[in-house]
Amino acid sequence: MIGNYDLLIIGGGPAGLTAAIYGGRARLKTLVINKGTVGGLVNTTRELVNYPGYQQVTGPELMEDFKKHAQFFGVDFLKDEVVQVDFNGEEKYIKTKKGKEFKAKAVIIACGSEPRLLNIPGEKRLRGSGVAYCATCDAEFFEGEDVVVVGSGDQAIEEGMFITKFARKVTVIVLHDEGILDCNKVSAERAFQNEKMEFIWNSTIEEVLGEDSVEGVKIKNLKTGQSTEMPCQGVFFFVGMVPSTGFLKDSGIEMDHKGYIKVNEMMETNIEGVYAAGDNRVKYLRQVVTSAGDGATAAVAAERYIEELNSFKENVLESEKKVLLLFFNAQNNESLEFSTLLEEANNDCGEVYKIVKVDLATKKTLAQKYAVDKAPAVIVLDKGEVVKRLECVLDKEKVKTQLCC
Repeated sequence: MIGNYDLLIIGGGPAGLTAAIYGGRARLKTLVINKGTVGGLVNTTRELVNYPGYQQVTGPELMEDFKKHAQFFGVDFLKDEVVQVDFNGEEKYIKTKKGKEFKAKAVIIACGSEPRLLNIPGEKRLRGSGVAYCATCDAEFFEGEDVVVVGSGDQAIEEGMFITKFARKVTVIVLHDEGILDCNKVSAERAFQNEKMEFIWNSTIEEVLGEDSVEGVKIKNLKTGQSTEMPCQGVFFFVGMVPSTGFLKDSGIEMDHKGYIKVNEMMETNIEGVYAAGDNRVKYLRQVVTSAGDGATAAVAAERYIEELNSFKENVLESEKKVLLLFFNAQNNESLEFSTLLEEANNDCGEVYKIVKVDLATKKTLAQKYAVDKAPAVIVLDKGEVVKRLECVLDKEKVKTQLCC
């Protein structure tokens, strides 16, 4: 069986959950499909101090509040992974790893991002056996041991400091010259003052050593080219993120060379009825608050798109009469005057047409569909098929001639 929804959201992080709240509140039948724990990477954040209204909160607590809010508005949730999509038609089709199929009028892609892998020897083989990517998840397993952190951005340094609460020593491998980190100044100062943190500069990691678990790392100095081995029991990689958009490879969605989805200010992708929000889209800042904003924008845009679809179906596709689809500009006197003239001409012809008025400023998707870029414009439709386009002149007799012929 295929599940039918108004709005389907792929991903249950802050962007997806916010979109769900807005979708549910708009009384859209809404489904969130998330392959892991609802909340995404935010669930790995031990402390959030910059989300408005929460002076201090854990990631899991904040995401649970988001989810409860969405559930209050009747949103459905499914733990599964989307593996196949078809966005070519008016109805969007989605298939999951467990073989479930859904169709929706609009889709919001909010699948986020995931840790970047260096793909060095030993990294994948020892993942979960000393190799880790989440300090909040795994730091406690390294109580009293020596740990290596790879990276020097905000995440690497802040997570590294958290690891010092458990580990005996944390050594940070940094690409840059001594004293240069990619993180914010406050975190850098705190890290330099942390007695349990050490730094190896101008270096990178070549290999993770060990048979069944991590026993050490091979480090290469970028200036001398010399490689040395250092014993440790854990390695945490914080070298950036990559968008989780691999399943969109053949979908037709436009992405940049890194796999981030291109959208406009309404979170619209290049495919009508498909939106992207959060960390999987091209953007400047990736934070919980910006993802939430993306989700709100995408959901409102999707709601209006769905409303447009429903209205078009009811007033145009199901109309027994031929339709005069009138695009007008409410700020333009000539456009308003022509609207009145068209109604009078249609009355004189015996009201053989149904007039459907479209504000060009608010129905941009419909305008694009019929290649209308200025108002007034009139498209004559029969069950949705274009019959002809009228010449929009302020001359009732000429308009009547076009209608009555």
